Amino acid sequence: MRRFLFSFFAVLFAGAVSAAELGDDGLHKTPWMRDTFKDLREDLEEASAEGKRLVLLIEQQGCIYCKKMHEEVFPQPDLSAYIEDNFFVVQLDLHGSATAVDFDGEEAEQRALMRKWGILFTPTLIFLPENVPGDSTAAEAAVAAMPGAFSKVTTLDLFTWVNENRYELDNGEDFQRYHARRIQERNNVSSD
Repeated sequence: MRRFLFSFFAVLFAGAVSAAELGDDGLHKTPWMRDTFKDLREDLEEASAEGKRLVLLIEQQGCIYCKKMHEEVFPQPDLSAYIEDNFFVVQLDLHGSATAVDFDGEEAEQRALMRKWGILFTPTLIFLPENVPGDSTAAEAAVAAMPGAFSKVTTLDLFTWVNENRYELDNGEDFQRYHARRIQERNNVSSD
């Protein structure tokens, strides 16, 4: 009986630790997300002032893939620290009625902006450059986008690729080649 109770409480405690926090809006929250007025121009200025890159995290209530990212991927200490140290993360709601202001100055409900940007899946990460022309939308200005839930390794590699401005390099190493090379390097280290 003792063993049963110990196992029961161990499972109960483990479930409580991995449960992602939900905000009043029904979306998952992490400590490194920023609560802003959702004026993307202001968010970009604030990110730049902190020496960070702006990334938009688009989610929706009840999204099982968002939950997976928040419970299994984002909590990984090295990934979480990398995001917090280098990125200014603003969360948007795929079906949200709260307004946001796009880089082109359009103020609209978040759900209208998501339609305008062609966002269909959650979670979706949209990575912005350091400077965005005033007539561009977030989707047009994006240097990378990641629709869907991926492993910690893929997610960390994409955040690193963007943070290092590797999309600007003229060596032909797009993200897929960069990611494949990084996987090979990690495999070579683990086999030594």
